[in-house]
Amino acid sequence: MNQEKEIVVKLDDVCKDYPLGKTTVQALQGISFEIMKGDFISIAGSSGSGKTTALNLIGCVDVATSGIVTVLGQRTDKLDDEALTNLRHKSVGFIFQTFNLIPVLNIRENIQLPQLLDSSGNSMSKKEQEEWVDHLIESVGLADRATHKPNELSGGQRQRVAIARALVMRPPIVLADEPTANLDSATGESILALMKRMNRAFGTTFIFSTHDPDIVSIADHVIRLKDGRITENRRVEEKAEL
Repeated sequence: MNQEKEIVVKLDDVCKDYPLGKTTVQALQGISFEIMKGDFISIAGSSGSGKTTALNLIGCVDVATSGIVTVLGQRTDKLDDEALTNLRHKSVGFIFQTFNLIPVLNIRENIQLPQLLDSSGNSMSKKEQEEWVDHLIESVGLADRATHKPNELSGGQRQRVAIARALVMRPPIVLADEPTANLDSATGESILALMKRMNRAFGTTFIFSTHDPDIVSIADHVIRLKDGRITENRRVEEKAEL
């Protein structure tokens, strides 16, 4: 049965400029694309292509200089700082290449942290939150490491913790900035397989900023940037656009 997918992110003629001394750097130059619910998407490009800037706009970390960025039906240029923060906290999970775990907290506490910082009221009871954390810890294969500190884990294990933390608020969107950059190839492949399983199990939209060909090869939607412009925008079932 054909079912039209929901658009969760839309960029329409988006530009982003940064002042650099007396000059202006055009990080993005009029890019437009749509991301559908449940996508496993790669925004690919070399350093300086604009891919991290695009991720920051989607994650409500930054706002566009011009054009329209819509996240989950909300135009980010119409939101004040508080509303942007709320949208980011409730609806977007972040995975960083440097893991960004709290050294003094154990694995369970690191994963729970976004719940503990949530002042807006969670729809889940405390018991449901704890059960969800338990489920995530098991899902990322760290049930026997829950009380360990980050410095007792390998790089791949730390990234698994970061993935669980990104999912703990059940966000519809997860952004991953070069998530395999600090991992060896075998561990990177394992982490990618884990994120793909999470994508299928939870229906979460994963958006990667990457130059890793392994991520590009398993993405179901590929956007390539060069010098702030889109050079390719295709889904796997389509032929590459020239």
